Amino acid sequence: MTTSPQSPGRPGKGGRSAKPEATIHNETINTLLNRRTIRAFTDETIDPDTVALLEETAQHAATSRYFNEWSAIRISDPTKARTIADMAHQDYVAQAPLLYIFLADQRRNADLAKREGIDIDSRGFVLNTGYVFLQSQNDAVLALHAMETAANSMGLGCVILGSVINDVNRMIDLLDLPRLVYPVLGLAIGHPAQDPPMKPRMPRPAQIFLDSYGRSDTPGTPDQALKDFDETVKLYYRDLRHMDAPRKTFSRIIADKACNPKEDHEPMLPSIQAQGFDMTR
Repeated sequence: MTTSPQSPGRPGKGGRSAKPEATIHNETINTLLNRRTIRAFTDETIDPDTVALLEETAQHAATSRYFNEWSAIRISDPTKARTIADMAHQDYVAQAPLLYIFLADQRRNADLAKREGIDIDSRGFVLNTGYVFLQSQNDAVLALHAMETAANSMGLGCVILGSVINDVNRMIDLLDLPRLVYPVLGLAIGHPAQDPPMKPRMPRPAQIFLDSYGRSDTPGTPDQALKDFDETVKLYYRDLRHMDAPRKTFSRIIADKACNPKEDHEPMLPSIQAQGFDMTR
């Protein structure tokens, strides 16, 4: 681990903050910068203490308004894991030693409010609004990311599963989700059985802006950065991932998916509303 002689932000001589080095790496930063998606796992199990620690890290993630508007279900039933893998069209999901489904959850808070005398069926009840649904969804994503980062720091591999909502109504039934609970993402964790190359990341000028959209504080324009990224992605898929695959730029990949029927899912609004969330409020 490489660190500066004095941590950034810590007072130096005369009470001034020490100037940080141009690049400061520590174990946390290295974990984040070396994050990869792992889709193949060994048969090695994950011990209960590690499982408990991973779950605790998720619980320490930021939560909007301290409402704790998320829950997670650890899938231990092999039959359920196999069903989820089939719904996701990803066989490796059933092979992961740990599998979680993260949920936007207002059921718990609604029950607590009801115990305190709140009529949760009244118009004045607001824990079922669209705003709250989005905050609950954010909470679930933040918790998942904390768990994934912790797992990666331990040398475990992870894959985040947006595919768990391919058939969202079936997922709701499979997990017996009550009203005001909705599946957001899955996370499969295990000991890696593969060592994939790092995927290239989009240049900062194309993705991180200054003060207004499309304005960069780094050299180059967003358009030029995207052109450079096109070439980088084309080389990545040709040379590192699929030697016999057509050479596609990032722009071409997006264009191919933009009107691909396989990318079209059932409308989600009916299922969200069926779970008790009023997205018009």
